[in-house]
Amino acid sequence: MLFVLFVNLLIKAVWIFLIDRNVQIRTGYEQYGSYQAFFNLGLIFQILLDFGLTQYSSKKIAAHHTRIRYLFSSMLWLRMILGVVYLVTVFAFAWMLGYRQAQLYLLSGVLVIQLLNSMLVFVRSNIAALQYFKTDGVLAVVDRLLMILVCGSLLVLPQVAGGFRIEWFVWTQIGSYFVALLVAFIVLIRIAPSKIHFYFRPGLFRSVARESMPYALLVLLMSVYMRSDTVMIERLCGAQGKYQAGLYASAFRLLDVCNIFGLMFAGVLLPVFSGMIARKEAVAPLLRLAVNIMMPVAFTASVIASFWNADIMNMLYHKGMHAGDGMLFAVLMWAFPPYCLMYIYSTLLTANGSTRQLNAISAFIVVLNLSLHYLLIRHFLALGAAWTVLITEWLVAACVIIAAHRTFALPHNLRWIATHLLFLGTLAALAAVVRQFIPQSLLAIAVTLVFSVLLLFVFRFWTISSLKALMSRRDA
Repeated sequence: MLFVLFVNLLIKAVWIFLIDRNVQIRTGYEQYGSYQAFFNLGLIFQILLDFGLTQYSSKKIAAHHTRIRYLFSSMLWLRMILGVVYLVTVFAFAWMLGYRQAQLYLLSGVLVIQLLNSMLVFVRSNIAALQYFKTDGVLAVVDRLLMILVCGSLLVLPQVAGGFRIEWFVWTQIGSYFVALLVAFIVLIRIAPSKIHFYFRPGLFRSVARESMPYALLVLLMSVYMRSDTVMIERLCGAQGKYQAGLYASAFRLLDVCNIFGLMFAGVLLPVFSGMIARKEAVAPLLRLAVNIMMPVAFTASVIASFWNADIMNMLYHKGMHAGDGMLFAVLMWAFPPYCLMYIYSTLLTANGSTRQLNAISAFIVVLNLSLHYLLIRHFLALGAAWTVLITEWLVAACVIIAAHRTFALPHNLRWIATHLLFLGTLAALAAVVRQFIPQSLLAIAVTLVFSVLLLFVFRFWTISSLKALMSRRDA
């Protein structure tokens, strides 16, 4: 399983840095900015494609494998209906935002990508529920692998590379997701313990909807404040909208990569926290360990972005780099520490079933986030959106930390907080010295990373025994 996980991470890294990045360089900031705005618009309403059906069917089938005989087909029909609702909702919202003709054509392609991806996740969840974890792990990379092969060829073949268009990028994803979905469906049919009957049970949706409504609302609210940035940049910046959206996407790409680490860690923490809460065990020690693991990593990424932001963006985009990329990237990367805190503490609240608290926090954040975006983007363009993300995420982190402290009566430890701040200050001071005496950016970043690793053990944030304890809890 570790090998499958490593391959997944490798494929994602290749996709982000070798394909997605080069697509933006080839198509330009404006074309890619439009694509990213539509992509985020689709993500905002993505909960309409699922509404908790995947989680519900996975639980039921994992408990009794023969239930797949009727559950899979019922859920499939429901997802098709939800797909129509999703398309109508997003197109209606896009029309209200002023998108027309060619824009709606590109949006339709992006929405088909979202539909196929959601369906693929659903089919794979059934395979995982049947305990075929390695098969699911392999299927998880089929779509990206196909995209890398096809899109990579289009980007490097001299006959077509010069005329690469953003539509090719969309069509490649649609074709790859379709093939991956077809393969996953065939695999599921073959491994299913009983023959799947294709009939519809509408009563299932009512029970699933009642069960999933608080969670669905939470996902929708979080999607709004986490994914509305590019859409609002593209709409509020006038003639510069597409360009500014592309500029923002280029800087946000690395934050997105860093957030993969946070999401994976949250996935490890959720079942561990759930088990501890069920057994009425104290969660404070594990919470402290999680913060000690994630925050130094987040601080290191932010410090490096602060001192070498222009160098990093130049290495990534070369001639595609534009003025302001470095500052934009640095501001966005300081949102990574609060993202990590949010992943840890919101995962604890989710494991406890505290969706009402999380929904209240998210509703407040949505209002603040959209208001700040409206005010700051109009004055500072993409940089205004970056400052909004920074302010919003630190506020979210503060809210979920306060909620967790009240819910679990967690101890207040100012010395622990001071230790993290001292780590940050020491690393920043060392990075300043390295910047001064080592002009080569790659070597300077490498030296700073070495200092960061040494400080991790000096401050005893990471120890071999603590990491082993976390993995043993996960396995248990």
